[in-house]
This record gives sequence, structure tokens and C-alpha cells, in this order.
Amino acid sequence: MNASVIMTTYNAIEWLEKVLWGFSVQTVTDFEIIIADDGSTAETKARIDALRNLISIPIIHVWQEDHGFQKTKILNKAILAANSDYLIFTDGDCIPRKDFVETHLKYREKGYFLSGGYFKLPMHISNAISKDDIFKQRCFNADWLKANGLKSSIKILKLTASGFFAKALNALTPTKPTWNGHNASGWKADLLASNGFNEEMQYGGEDRELGERLVNMGLSSKQIRYSAICVHLDHARSYVSEETWKKNREIRAFTKVNKVTRTSNGISRD
Repeated sequence: MNASVIMTTYNAIEWLEKVLWGFSVQTVTDFEIIIADDGSTAETKARIDALRNLISIPIIHVWQEDHGFQKTKILNKAILAANSDYLIFTDGDCIPRKDFVETHLKYREKGYFLSGGYFKLPMHISNAISKDDIFKQRCFNADWLKANGLKSSIKILKLTASGFFAKALNALTPTKPTWNGHNASGWKADLLASNGFNEEMQYGGEDRELGERLVNMGLSSKQIRYSAICVHLDHARSYVSEETWKKNREIRAFTKVNKVTRTSNGISRD
């Protein structure tokens, strides 16, 4: 098992199924999928069980009761459930291109974590993408997306860049290689050493804070936003609040100033 792909979900069955179809057609197959479920109803479990019979990649469903937004807590449970020493993180609303896992494995290196991005789709295209569009990779094709109403933008380079051009854009982009929960990967040993995600944090920079602790530990990060490609399906965010953002910004500031390497509110309670 070369990798464990960890994805989060919460009562978004149609989006999750599209993402799982994306992982079913990867160019490499020696990985497992761990669904970190933050309290979805039994309907999600039933759909996952049905998909297990259709997808050859092993699927582990890690679930916890719904007590509000507890993404960091379910991700820590998923880390412990992983059977591989290399973990790839994404979300249950991000369909991976067929070389997504292969790219993360290609660029992995001891002493580093990898930082990818996503290409955000509007709701009407998110709804329009079919299983066949995923299998034939049409949802990553700029012409197909434009034919379905996507507005032209320089951001389309995230989908069209390849080879040397993609590497050049990775090097030249002003975007910092941070830990992005929708597209990041690292060694399980490093995540355990940092004690995983800070469970005191809810939505808003909770992924970045983990990456900041990894950097404080001495790790470096690699930018692969133009190489490891996924498309983000649109959805509402009812869990966003300014109060939570303020608290998370304070935690991140403390982490940076004090060079924190290990959270006391993570996988284990210190």
C-alpha cells in the first residue's frame, strides 16, 4: 500500500460519489481510500457500502456523531486508521484527475510535505458532471468546460499546463506552498509527531495551522498546484463564522510566534 487517501465528507452524497469515481480510475491502484465522515446520516454509509462493490480500491469509512463542525477531530481519527506511511489529503467535493495519486507519489520526499490546489467550478457545471465525464476525464478538459458555460480565465492554466510548463508555473506562482486540506500530502510519521490537527479549531485555516507546525518542525514544502489536479464542486458553507475565524487566526499567530511543533489538542491529549 503506497498511500492512504483521506477525504472528508458531511451529508454530500452526490459529490462524494463523483469524487470516489475519480479515484476509481487513477493511473496507480496501490492505495486505499479513507472517508473521514463528520457525522453524516445513514444514507451516506449505505451509498459507500454500495460503491465498495463497484470500486476495486479499498474504502475505509471512519465516522463520528454529528456535533457540529469537527473536521479536525475526524481527520485525526482517519490518520490513525491509515495503513500506509504516506497520506494524501483531499475533500469529498474535489474530483481528482486520473494522475492525482501518481503525482503525489512522484514528488513525495522525506523532509517535505506537498501543497496542491484546486480548480473551482460553478454550481451548474458541478451538477452537470456525470460518471462518464469523470471516466473519460472530460471534466478536466478546458473546451468541454467552456462548452458547458465556464467563463474564460487565466486560472484555466491549472488544468491545461503540463510537463515543463507545469513545473515552471509551480516554481513561479506567488502562492505559498501551504498545507491545503483539499490537496496536500505528507508522511504519517511527521503528522503523528506534530500530534495531527488541532481539535480546538473549527473552519478557517485549521489545515494551514498543521502545515505551520510541520514547518516549525523543520520540514519544507513543495508546490505542486499545477501538477496534482482536482476540480472543486460548488456548495454552500453554512458553518462559516467570523467568531471562529478570529479564534483560529489567534491560534495560528501563537503557533508562528512561539514556533509550536506539536499541538496539545490533537490525536493525543498532552
